[in-house]
Amino acid sequence: MAKRRAEQQGMAESPWQRAWQGLGLWLAVLLFFAAQAPLAEARQPGSGELQFVGGSDTTGGLLLSTDYQVQVSGLLAETRLQQRFRNPSREWQEAVYVFPLPADASVHGLRIKAGDREIVGEIKPREQVHRQYRQARAAGQQVAAVEQQRPNLFTTRIANIAPGALVTVELDYQQPVSYRSGEFEIRLPTTLTPRFMPGEPLLEDIEPGAWQQGWALPTPQVPDADQISPFTVSRDSLPADSHQARVRIKLTPGIPVDRVTSPTHALSSQWQDPHILVSPQQGVITMDRDLVVRWQAVRGQSPRAAVFHEHWQGEDYLMVLLVPGQVGSARAARELILVVDTSGSMSGERMRQAREAVLQGLETLTPADRFDIIEFNSHTYRLFAAPRPATEANLATARQFARGLRARGGTVMAPALRAALMDQPAAEEASHVRQVLFITDGAVGNEAELLAQIHRELGDARLFTVGIGAATNQYFLREAARFGRGSYTAIDGAGDVALRLASLLTAMQAPVLTDIQLDWPGQGAHEAAFPARPGDLFRGEPLVQAVRGVAPRGQVMVSGRLPDGQPWRQPLSLDQAAPMVGLHRYWARQQIDAWQDEQFQGVSREQIRERVLPLALQHQLVTPYTSFIAIDRTPVRPLDVPLQSDAVPSLLPADNQPGMLRYPQTATPAPLLMQLGGGGLLMSLVLLWLRRRAA
Repeated sequence: MAKRRAEQQGMAESPWQRAWQGLGLWLAVLLFFAAQAPLAEARQPGSGELQFVGGSDTTGGLLLSTDYQVQVSGLLAETRLQQRFRNPSREWQEAVYVFPLPADASVHGLRIKAGDREIVGEIKPREQVHRQYRQARAAGQQVAAVEQQRPNLFTTRIANIAPGALVTVELDYQQPVSYRSGEFEIRLPTTLTPRFMPGEPLLEDIEPGAWQQGWALPTPQVPDADQISPFTVSRDSLPADSHQARVRIKLTPGIPVDRVTSPTHALSSQWQDPHILVSPQQGVITMDRDLVVRWQAVRGQSPRAAVFHEHWQGEDYLMVLLVPGQVGSARAARELILVVDTSGSMSGERMRQAREAVLQGLETLTPADRFDIIEFNSHTYRLFAAPRPATEANLATARQFARGLRARGGTVMAPALRAALMDQPAAEEASHVRQVLFITDGAVGNEAELLAQIHRELGDARLFTVGIGAATNQYFLREAARFGRGSYTAIDGAGDVALRLASLLTAMQAPVLTDIQLDWPGQGAHEAAFPARPGDLFRGEPLVQAVRGVAPRGQVMVSGRLPDGQPWRQPLSLDQAAPMVGLHRYWARQQIDAWQDEQFQGVSREQIRERVLPLALQHQLVTPYTSFIAIDRTPVRPLDVPLQSDAVPSLLPADNQPGMLRYPQTATPAPLLMQLGGGGLLMSLVLLWLRRRAA
């Protein structure tokens, strides 16, 4: 009976109901295309002009240009970064600009310049800066503030920029020079890859009609997602003179230099002994990738040991650099876990380089080793259920798997880390050294959560990170390697893959020195030395430690264990320590980072703040608890004139695909919602009419 009724209904549906169903389908298609115009209007800037919406007007957005003036002396680089904001509109504006800095930068100075006026900033507790900035903005005073969102991500806010005016924000920051295998390097980030923000958006925290500072909304895992997600736009969406940078670098390396190179930009170098002046050949660079500068010591002149000293505010600060060299060649059997990021941000050239990195890692395996490959995006996949011996058959399967890797989905990193770290070798197989090679651009917003996971789950493994891309999240990649007792390697272009990875993979096969300890003269000095417990050293890597409270007299004894188990010792004299300006800031940054690490051991944020705050104020450093503010006490904007706010975007990194663009948008695109609502109402009426005809 039921079957008969169904057949009768099927006969009743044709041909009228099928015709109206077809009409409903066409209405849905028309609704989709009709929605595209207001959606595009809400999301996309006009060609060649950055737009922002304020009040009832749509006006030209702020234009940005940047200067980097870098002075390198020994192992520290001091940079003066000038950010110039030009207001081409007829409105008074406030600029909000989220920008990257080196992951180990120490920001210690701020000035704002408008016309012939210059205001010097002060370092203050973060809450106090927020309060004073809001008060000065409301009073019509010109005010600028700089705060840290992540150790490599900062925000500049500057209020009350007059129509047609140019305002310059000057930042002073310091960064250590990296050194490996006779090659020195500094990196100047200019943009960032949009980060993946895991978790459901906290929509109840959004005010109706409010502007978002970033493209993302806060989530339980990333509560500050809106603060670390600046809009990213393509180069052709901006005027030709916006987001351009000039770079001038003065190298005073203190050793004979063979050559200066860059994997990211063509350079012009002038030797003016004892300095080398370096700048990009084209003069002005587009802010769509990191600028990396490397200089190689003359063969045979690479430093093997160096000691530096600074006397600041009545206290002595020392830094030691030691490169043990080739002191062993023993090689243990390995269990190599290759983890590769195949999320959407890795598409294009990044994915090609990641596949090449995996294939190169497989080539280092011997029959005595075991291995596995883990890929992750929105999901995690393993090549094998458990690590397998590196037989030719298993390697052939792995090569085929690696060549088929494709980028798609989100960057859900935690399950991949768990799969790589938690599956530790059984007791009878503990002779294999477990190494995890993690290949990613690090485009995540929940860094603290992931670092805590590494701290909990590492076990006896070693975690090595490989950063792929023109604008990687170096803070996360460096910290993950440090927590993982491994090392970090950056790949800055196709030409970098073979050389940099070969050096890393060769070093991974055998540590040079383990169980390292430094004994400084005097009692209790080790309590103020950082890192307090240096990790294992691999071939070509230097040991660097900074200490406070030790005079440059006597010697420091460095000891460790060689790969064959034999003890190793080397004394270093402190009497001939070379002077170094800014060493006190480097030490203070190391101390603050050590306190920040205690959050993973259960120490509360308030306890950490109580220790960090006085040290940061003493050394004039921006931290999660301190910010810079500069206020011009003379009001410039009439209080009856409204102030518009403009979130200055970043450029999409050069090797990202267009799908990664994040356009400025309001929280309530009213025209689009009205059309969607009207279309939905029309569709409901059509479906109701069809149901009545069927009945």
